[in-house]
Amino acid sequence: MPTPMDVLLVDPLVPEALAWLQERHDVVYLPELADDPAELRRALADARAVVLPPHVVVSQEFLDHAPNLMMVARMQISSDNTDLNACAQRHVRVLQARSATVRSNAEYLLYGLLMLYRRGMVSALLGRKLGQVRMGRELAGSTVGLLGLAPVAHTLAPMLRSLGVRVLGYDPAVHHAAELWDKLHVEPVPLQELLERSDAISLQMVYASRFKGWINERLLNHCKTGQLWVGVSRSALFEPEALALALCDGRIDACLLDGANAQFAAPGSPLYGIPNLHLTPRLGSHTREAKLRASWYLAHRIHETLSPDDARREPGSSDFAMLDSLGFPESGDPPQSASPSQWASLAALSRD
Repeated sequence: MPTPMDVLLVDPLVPEALAWLQERHDVVYLPELADDPAELRRALADARAVVLPPHVVVSQEFLDHAPNLMMVARMQISSDNTDLNACAQRHVRVLQARSATVRSNAEYLLYGLLMLYRRGMVSALLGRKLGQVRMGRELAGSTVGLLGLAPVAHTLAPMLRSLGVRVLGYDPAVHHAAELWDKLHVEPVPLQELLERSDAISLQMVYASRFKGWINERLLNHCKTGQLWVGVSRSALFEPEALALALCDGRIDACLLDGANAQFAAPGSPLYGIPNLHLTPRLGSHTREAKLRASWYLAHRIHETLSPDDARREPGSSDFAMLDSLGFPESGDPPQSASPSQWASLAALSRD
């Protein structure tokens, strides 16, 4: 018989958040179900909420096995692993800790820029001698273009400015006269000019299906020679053939992308084996602090969904509304401005 449960946990929360949630609900932790679709569907029969890793797809068929499901929750952001229409028809809430990873992704992009500017450091760590190490460049005095003003860009922009970087920006969804540009101290420019003037491009666009293959040959023809690219956006934004050609002919000197689709540079892809294309497996969000923020956010939201009256009555309940939206903040402050120590204090408060 299925184990009675309120919450089926397939992707782990931090221990403190898990203990807090277990005090209020029946929680079953079965991480092995992430790679066992048949058993996962059997376990869904009694679950009212489920926390899933990114690679588990929620479809109409998935929901057919979960008659009591009220919420699908995920620690990471993704728009291609959940049938939102099917969930809406079943009145199943879809929850993602959308802003919990903003700062960690911004730091990943900054690290990526520093690494590509100073690739000789990596070579030296691998044991190469000075004469074999490539001459580096300094970020200070260079120009970095922000392609996309997703919340990550709000945090990355002041980091870059503090290092003496001139910051340009373009976002197809943000008018060039919007106040946001002034608040972020980013110079808005047309897309073609962004590519022509920038020494490096940081890609953090919010993906929509209409942007599939949007970064194509016509666009990349405007790259400043030897340009560097870093990104945390969906790899589907790129037209693989166009990116491969730009990497091979010198328009793009190197490209570092986080969380690319598994087939993006697989055998048979035009990007397969290109040495100056570097891919990492969602390392941008892989920090202790991001995990802490996401875990407490999901724990509170699950409790509010399953027991709304109890959640309202609890003292010291926290407002996590800031983490619900990918929209731009009303103030000029970067999103996710709370420090890890503040989040630790929140966690301690919640355990009391």
